[in-house]
Amino acid sequence: MNGPMTLVLVPGFMLDRTLWDDLLPFLPAELAIHVADLNTGATIDAMARAILAEAPPTFMLLGFSMGGYVARAMARLAPERVTGIILVATSARPDQPAMVAARVRAARQTVGAFHGLARGAIRASLHAGRAGDSALIERVRQMGERLGVDVFVRQSAVVRGGDLATLREIACPALVVAADGDQLRSVDEVRELADGIPGASLAVVEHCGHMVPLEAPEVLGALITNWMRGANLV
Repeated sequence: MNGPMTLVLVPGFMLDRTLWDDLLPFLPAELAIHVADLNTGATIDAMARAILAEAPPTFMLLGFSMGGYVARAMARLAPERVTGIILVATSARPDQPAMVAARVRAARQTVGAFHGLARGAIRASLHAGRAGDSALIERVRQMGERLGVDVFVRQSAVVRGGDLATLREIACPALVVAADGDQLRSVDEVRELADGIPGASLAVVEHCGHMVPLEAPEVLGALITNWMRGANLV
């Protein structure tokens, strides 16, 4: 391998580069890190193409939540460039029309100053045991506030299409991670995703909600590191 392998980090809905701050110390030290964002593009494929334009010639991918849809699109668009893919707390199921409509409605109703995602919505994304963690809730809210209203409106309108039928086309090594207390993406839903990718490994983080990189960074880092070393990716 010539030089360090790069891991491209793709965040979820209304999350910025600080999503990864707690995880980075637990990733293999020899990895180069490229932090992507979802601030450009009105579709999953457009977001994927924007990240591909900035990424190195070959790389591994970590896609979280909505970023998992984008990561899989990147693997379809440029399979020769993706050497491994990690999908965390995400799904291969399509958005329900009601979910899209609710997001768009919330975005259209945003007037004046934008203060990030509502605390109630953030609380629902955490493990029940972290529902009272005001510092963590505030941290997520601030990410959205930094991204701003234009990104909120754009990301809210992005439709996440289902890709269960094309998962078998992902030919690189894959690790899929679920959380047992995820109220947004159930373990069964994530297992369905893992089952669709040939040879994919599935891991379940215990006592954790949807925000795995923030709630269990050490556990997630260990899973990723062990998987990479076992697959001879680093």
